[in-house]
Amino acid sequence: MKILILGAAGQISKMVTELILTETDHDLVLYGRNLSSRISVKDPTREVIIEGDFNDQDKLKKALIGVDIAYLNDMSSPAVTQSIVKAMEDSGVNYLIGANVLGIYNEVAGAFGRWNANMVGSATHSYLAAAEALEQSSLDYVILRLTWLYNQKDNEDYDLTQKGEPFIGAQVTREAVARLIMTIIHEPVQYAKTSLGVSEPNTD
Repeated sequence: MKILILGAAGQISKMVTELILTETDHDLVLYGRNLSSRISVKDPTREVIIEGDFNDQDKLKKALIGVDIAYLNDMSSPAVTQSIVKAMEDSGVNYLIGANVLGIYNEVAGAFGRWNANMVGSATHSYLAAAEALEQSSLDYVILRLTWLYNQKDNEDYDLTQKGEPFIGAQVTREAVARLIMTIIHEPVQYAKTSLGVSEPNTD
């Protein structure tokens, strides 16, 4: 299998890259701006770096050659998401996992929901539009609606909620998100066409 990491210099992207290299024999295409100065290749037989803009259709299609699953580390831009969707549909690559934020469907109740809405602010509309670009596409997508992130080695615990269910949980580790992405890569059919709220158990 070949996995494309879009935004490969992000923290979660780096964790996913490490897990793929250590736990699988999958190949990797690492895509993003100025990557050669931001990441290092550990296994040149399995990793390829392509430096490019997310709106560059030619570069994206080059990166998508032979790819089975893509992961997008940041869905804050509807235009970028639409560009990636177009490149994937044109290239016949059908599966995209995208990192989004909680609250785009007004699914977070109570004081925490009000605080989160205030913190994310008007950017919520962009995250929602990016999610809708995936939901309206022909792709088998997984949207990960992530609560507030932190790092904690070996803490890979997560809970999932479906679209239409109340979001529960105020935080989750990047390590847990990386583990979830690995689970989706291993079981893509089970998760296809879902929008998942991702949080740490017992943090509501």
